[in-house]
Amino acid sequence: MNTFGKNITLTTFGESHGPAMGGVIDGFPAGFRIDFDRLYEEVAKRRPGSSALVTARKESDRPEFLSGISPDGVTLGSPIGFIVRNSDHHSSDYDEMAKVYRPNHADYTYIRRYGIRDHRGGGRSSARETVNWVVAGALASQWLESKGVKVETVLSQVGPVADENIFAQIMAHPEETPRLEVAPELKNAMEEQVMAAKKAGDSVGGRVSCLITGVPAGIGSPVADKLHASLAAAMMSINAAKGFEYGLGFNAAASFGSRTADTFLPSGSPEAPLRTATNYSGGIQGGISNGMPIFFNVAFKPTPTLMQPLQTVDVNGNGVTLNPAGRHDPCVAVRAVHVVKAMAAFVIMENMTSA
Repeated sequence: MNTFGKNITLTTFGESHGPAMGGVIDGFPAGFRIDFDRLYEEVAKRRPGSSALVTARKESDRPEFLSGISPDGVTLGSPIGFIVRNSDHHSSDYDEMAKVYRPNHADYTYIRRYGIRDHRGGGRSSARETVNWVVAGALASQWLESKGVKVETVLSQVGPVADENIFAQIMAHPEETPRLEVAPELKNAMEEQVMAAKKAGDSVGGRVSCLITGVPAGIGSPVADKLHASLAAAMMSINAAKGFEYGLGFNAAASFGSRTADTFLPSGSPEAPLRTATNYSGGIQGGISNGMPIFFNVAFKPTPTLMQPLQTVDVNGNGVTLNPAGRHDPCVAVRAVHVVKAMAAFVIMENMTSA
């Protein structure tokens, strides 16, 4: 399927080397004024060709809205249709890939599922698809900000270089204003990891961290549509995502309950929202937000396409050498920072409008 959400939906279309990507957002509240300048700026953060750390493919990634928004920028309540045109695709770079299966790509699985695949840049399986998600997320982010909700993301790890202090501070000291900031020396070291992998024709994995503040208690569902499950489903839909953890995450396996209990603080009133002394739950308990900051990590694998020969098989099952071609991100996580933010915003908005 190509549709995200239930109360608010995003249905997307387009292939990496087709004429355009695009989507239809249904259920977006009517009467909300869109700041297009901010929206274009947000979408452009994900675009390829924006720095030496990402793919050299150059796209403007400026969405064209076809419906659902009035000429003066107010949502109408009807479906919001948009397209993002593709202009810088080199399909000939992928001619050899029509006859072989690339390791760690969706080539073989698409054939088994559909009996056909678009080899040009990966077709529908390309991360080019995520530009649609960022458009929807940019709209959702503006709506959330009008409700006092803020979504932040940061690249917190590249290869062995990681900032382990970010969420430790958020979990242990939630009374302080939570901030997602990576130390400058670590940021520089991460960039060096990306450039070293690029120079070697290799790729490197990474981690994106997300912090969401201002979400009131009571958002989400207790069984089938747990809030953290909805976030996990959205994050694990992102190309190259390999892991999701929220709050204490996988560190919970080595922890003790006596040291990670989020004890409640006195509020002085039965009507006042409750806070907790710590936030190891990551802002979600029983699948429902508890009013504390929501935070999670998403791990991304190294880009499977390398600028060096790889051993594989052709469509007939014969062993072949795949020669490097095309333009690719040496570290998927660099641009995934903006995709994680978009999908988090979309999920939170959908849950808040259905509450």
